[in-house]
Amino acid sequence: MQIVFMNRLIKASGSDDEFAAQVWIGEEEGIWHLGWRDFLIDGEFNDVSWYEGVSWNELLCIYRHDLAIKLGEGYRPIIEGVFHEDEETPLRGQTVQKLYCYSELHSEEDVYAELCTWRRRRAASEHKAPYFIASNKLLRLISAYIPQHVDELLQLPGVGQNKASQYGADIIEITAKVERNHTFPLNWVYAELKEEVYRAWVFKQKEQKYKQELNQFRMHSALMIGISEGKNLEQLERDCESSRKEIVEALEELEKLGYDTEPLLQSELKDMTSEEQTTIWSAFEELGDSLLKPILQRVYGEDKDLVGKGNIDTLYEHIRMIRIQFRRNKVMRRSVS
Repeated sequence: MQIVFMNRLIKASGSDDEFAAQVWIGEEEGIWHLGWRDFLIDGEFNDVSWYEGVSWNELLCIYRHDLAIKLGEGYRPIIEGVFHEDEETPLRGQTVQKLYCYSELHSEEDVYAELCTWRRRRAASEHKAPYFIASNKLLRLISAYIPQHVDELLQLPGVGQNKASQYGADIIEITAKVERNHTFPLNWVYAELKEEVYRAWVFKQKEQKYKQELNQFRMHSALMIGISEGKNLEQLERDCESSRKEIVEALEELEKLGYDTEPLLQSELKDMTSEEQTTIWSAFEELGDSLLKPILQRVYGEDKDLVGKGNIDTLYEHIRMIRIQFRRNKVMRRSVS
């Protein structure tokens, strides 16, 4: 086997001892191999295979994900740049990330739960998705730092004048009841947050990110194989262990990457009348293709008119599929002109 990449890693223990390991990538007769080696006492070692197959892209996804787990456990590489990407975070970005890190480790759970309840009620009253009101990360910040005034709320990442004007009074009404043992501004966080704790948190974020990338890669691969075999959405649901909505969203991503999903789209849309498909297409031409709800309302009427017109999820599914065709057609027209 030809080794094409290797890096040694060290993990400090509670005593003066250190644990050593290697991560390596090799190739033999067109087969990629990825592995981890723990060095044991008396020169012994333990090998673990992380991947064996023909896909370099899948290997890279697994490498990043599994290595992030090891780094989160305390291993540190001798050679930096182990993720084969730009790993340097600008100083401004690091200061913000440290605020997020501290908030996730020290948030007041009762306050966080109350903020989530408030967000849910407010989102329902404004007919918005909850994340439009405030993200989970922002609620964690608020529940950790407990701003007592709007000017303190404005010092948190993700809070601008508009959000403070709309929701600041509600938020302060919740946090003003809570005692806190720190002050604003939040410069003290950078001294209190231990660097090793922060680095472990960063690697945990990477682990989650690379897990999503790995799952996406595997879904895309399963979809392309399924489409080539003539499978329908119901069969792909079982193969990918995903919902129909997740699969259709993945089809949109595949189209952006240049893959042909038309056989599956044609199969799933065959029961729709050509008139209905044409009406949806015309709505995209008139209203644009960024939002789906205006298309749904233009074609099928307002919410009260949708009763008896079938499952709304199915209507959205069909509209999303036609949007894939519509966007592909736009790209083709631009390339010709």
